[in-house]
Amino acid sequence: MRIFALLFVAVLGSCVGRSDPPVDQTNACSVLEQKRGWYQDLARSEATWGVPISVQMATIWKESNYTRRAKTSKKYILWIIPNGRRSTAYGYGQVLDGTWDWYRDETGNRRANRDDFGDVTDFIGWYMDRSNSRLGIAKNDAYNQYLAYHDGQTGFARGSYKSKPWLIRVANEVQAMANRYEAQLRSCT
Repeated sequence: MRIFALLFVAVLGSCVGRSDPPVDQTNACSVLEQKRGWYQDLARSEATWGVPISVQMATIWKESNYTRRAKTSKKYILWIIPNGRRSTAYGYGQVLDGTWDWYRDETGNRRANRDDFGDVTDFIGWYMDRSNSRLGIAKNDAYNQYLAYHDGQTGFARGSYKSKPWLIRVANEVQAMANRYEAQLRSCT
């Protein structure tokens, strides 16, 4: 009986706090229907920082496919011996340790977590607001906001993305998804 109780608790514990990614990630209405609390988080960030919900969603879609504990791939020595991860990027927004620390220091939100959707939407709004102030990138310009998000504001200012055709292609995908999300969000009921 004790083993049954332990097994029951283990199975129940594995279900608690699960946050599977949305099934249809290309439809904003479907994502927000499936993840009911997310709209409030996105709207709060938009109200605070002025970054449209569609741009926030497209960024998270590209960075993590809405995966709560997303991590970068592992590095290997001689293709078989694991040797850490490619970077410290983690969570919905794939935010680096140092950038996350900067956000927490600047906002005073010391308890913010990269695997908390609301914290990440606030981070994205904050970061893109900084990119708007520092680099003059419009808050609804998902293409350039994503380039600055990916390569950092200093990298963007230096034009580091210009030598990365793959990143330009990805930024175009983010802009296309933001446009798609924006149109869909107008029809959500």
